[in-house]
Amino acid sequence: MRSISEPFVVAPPAGARVRTRLRVSTEDAEVLRRVGDYLGRLAGRDLTSRCRLGSGPDRRADRKRALTADSSSRWAGAITRTSNDQWERAYANLRDTRVGLRRGIKKTRARLAVPVGQARGRGQVQGYHSQAERFQKQRHVQHLQARLAG
Repeated sequence: MRSISEPFVVAPPAGARVRTRLRVSTEDAEVLRRVGDYLGRLAGRDLTSRCRLGSGPDRRADRKRALTADSSSRWAGAITRTSNDQWERAYANLRDTRVGLRRGIKKTRARLAVPVGQARGRGQVQGYHSQAERFQKQRHVQHLQARLAG
């Protein structure tokens, strides 16, 4: 049988405190703001070019080379990586939205196929309770179809 050792107290952490806010002079703050504005413009331009490429190859090396002329290679790499990540997340969100719209249309159509107040398939798919509710759901399906087409 395993023996249980005596309890002990762990020493408190001995690390240094890290500040999350920089204390800079007004001149340095102005320089940081201008650099941030400049890099933000470069990032916006790169994201625009990434979006124009669509779902084909991202041509990151070409985009990074073009940005390196206007900034350092390190900033260009960070900007192009961020643009790729943003585009991929946005594209995944669009795909997820499309799947959700199709799922909603399918479910609502299944209920619309059943007459008002009735059930089909041993109670699995039930029609809407009233004609007014059914009418609203028909309008909702048309709205979802329009969003899916867009």
